[in-house]
Amino acid sequence: MIEDLDVLQKARKIHFIGIGGIGISAIARLMLKWGKHITGSDQSQSIVTDELAKLGARIYKGHRASRVIRNVDVVIYSPAIPKNNVEFLRARRLGIPAYSYPEALGMISRGKYTIAVSGTHGKTTTTAMIGKMLEGAGLKPTMIVGSLLMETRSNLVVGDGDYLVVEADEYKKSFLNLDPKILVITNIEADHLDFYKNLEDIQRAFGELVIKMGSRGALVCDTGLKNLKPILKKAKCLVINYGNISTIPKLKVPGNHNVENARATYAVGRLLKITHADIIKSLQNFEGTWRRFECKGKMKSGALVYDDYAHHPTEIKATLRAAREKFGKQKIIAVFMPHLFSRTKDFLKEFGKSFGDADEVIIADIFPAREKDDGTVHSRGLVAEIKKHGKNARHIGEMDEIEKFLRKYATKGDVIMTIGAGDIYRVAGALIKE
Repeated sequence: MIEDLDVLQKARKIHFIGIGGIGISAIARLMLKWGKHITGSDQSQSIVTDELAKLGARIYKGHRASRVIRNVDVVIYSPAIPKNNVEFLRARRLGIPAYSYPEALGMISRGKYTIAVSGTHGKTTTTAMIGKMLEGAGLKPTMIVGSLLMETRSNLVVGDGDYLVVEADEYKKSFLNLDPKILVITNIEADHLDFYKNLEDIQRAFGELVIKMGSRGALVCDTGLKNLKPILKKAKCLVINYGNISTIPKLKVPGNHNVENARATYAVGRLLKITHADIIKSLQNFEGTWRRFECKGKMKSGALVYDDYAHHPTEIKATLRAAREKFGKQKIIAVFMPHLFSRTKDFLKEFGKSFGDADEVIIADIFPAREKDDGTVHSRGLVAEIKKHGKNARHIGEMDEIEKFLRKYATKGDVIMTIGAGDIYRVAGALIKE
């Protein structure tokens, strides 16, 4: 297995397809630190691609076969790209070894003591919390996070210790490429139904990962969660229950969901024999990550602007509940960009119930990502569902129109929450530029 890592270590030139993805971009950052010549393509420019360019990567907008030249040693691609991608096909024709992001991550993890954080919600924050805790304890971990750490504005921290703390994505069973010594499962719900058949199918995938661990290592989870019961039956390793931990301090990041993330972190810390005092100090100082209840600033009108990555009904509900707890009776304006036609269609009724803690709801056009519009679902349908639950909701499709509306409508004391996994964060950034 160690020979796999040699493929990356010996490569001089590596090309990334879909380099703007938050996970794959961390691998690109790591390869830059290893002194590799990095090129990459993505459909759109973003904060992530801009930062990679500053670090020395050559970034192309859009995909062309000519971007994959003969002297490229390895191609790494996002699982989200279609198999008929012209750059992927070009690599195959030239006989260049091509690995998915999860496969590359698996190569890296085999040389480390891997702590993998999985689950439908909370992966990113919990990964960052655990990584910062290990860092504070002097264990010098390498961290690969599905967002940007607030302190460094990076999704990668390279340490020279033995530990790798990594977000383990369940999409297309990607996490099965990892060999974790400690596996955290935050929770399990139905999601990614463009790949999985149903909740039971998702549970089977998590079960495969637990079975892969065998009797070594440890599974850290809340054993009281109903959807984890089938997975626990398959566990032969040590099982640590964080559901009954009550020593969590007051956090800077709001919401009960973050208390749960902190409980998981505490359990991992004690498993690694980090002192109670060091764990508590780390949790108290945790600043959060990019696009997780991130305070962007104020509009000229005085309205506060926050941004959050929530894109599943449960996540939206938790984010808005945290906002209500934080801001009390202030008006909360939720601006949501649905992510994927399939997810919007699969969870339409659940999305309709998710905005109970918002006073006003604006729904943008659906962000298609890897999908094509088949005409069976539209944001206007989501607006209708939200209205069924007594909420004032409206559809404003384009982001520039949303900005114009909010500049006229939002006043001092209002709280604007831009929400979604697409590029709705650009609205938040534009609103505070005045």
